[in-house]
Amino acid sequence: MIGYLLGATGLGLALWLGDGVGRIGAVSSGRPIGQRSGAALVLIDLQTVFWNNGPYSGAAREEAQSAILGEVTAAKAAGHPIIALRQEWSILSTRCLARLTMRGQAIAGTPGTEIAEPFAGIADHILVKPVQDGFQSGELDRLLARLEVGQVRLVGLDLNYCVLKTALAARKRGYEVSIPLRATLAAGPTDGTRKRLASQSVVLQ
Repeated sequence: MIGYLLGATGLGLALWLGDGVGRIGAVSSGRPIGQRSGAALVLIDLQTVFWNNGPYSGAAREEAQSAILGEVTAAKAAGHPIIALRQEWSILSTRCLARLTMRGQAIAGTPGTEIAEPFAGIADHILVKPVQDGFQSGELDRLLARLEVGQVRLVGLDLNYCVLKTALAARKRGYEVSIPLRATLAAGPTDGTRKRLASQSVVLQ
């Protein structure tokens, strides 16, 4: 009987954590946006905990920083809004996974979730996302609708995770999406990610 209860508890825990994994990596669907003429620059996860302590070399960060700030300058000159997305694991199962597999980084309420110093004060709007896909909560949908944005340019990190999932979610809604690769960071090989993005008509530059 005890063995059965332990087994059932273990199975339940595994399923619960599996749900958290599914939530973290899922790509949301949304209503088609129709015709919109505006454009926006979206900064993804440029937070102290990732920028300063992530698995990225100093040289890679230096190159990305220069490219990102160049994108910011161009967006401001064109009058395009700049939106920063911050990662905060706030769902109970994702908080547990972050403690187990991500060194507890970016859990809501912990130090380091703020925008990293090189990019502080740049964004016109800052939103918090609970999973990799920046559209999942609906806040980005509502903001882009209010701003009449139909084209999004994504920069930041990590190209293989949050940038990828946000780009795919944007395409599902009908946004035109472009990614200047020099303005992104990735901890691992990106060949598969690039192919997946290209297959969804994301413009890679």
